[in-house]
Amino acid sequence: MFGTDSNHCQIVRESIAGNRPVDEKTFASLAVLTERLGRLKKTDSLFEAVTFSPDVRKLTRQTKPIAVG
Repeated sequence: MFGTDSNHCQIVRESIAGNRPVDEKTFASLAVLTERLGRLKKTDSLFEAVTFSPDVRKLTRQTKPIAVG
């Protein structure tokens, strides 16, 4: 499970750094990390103030790609 979590973080990190495209994998990883952060915040109020970095927040505001098929 740790490898999977690490992979989502790596995908987002590489997208922010410009080392990989901002694509559906990036947005899927952001969705997973956002959901997990939400669950963590519900688990304990200690995590209530935890937020994503400004770079991640900027990335989440980008237009999500739309699949055309």
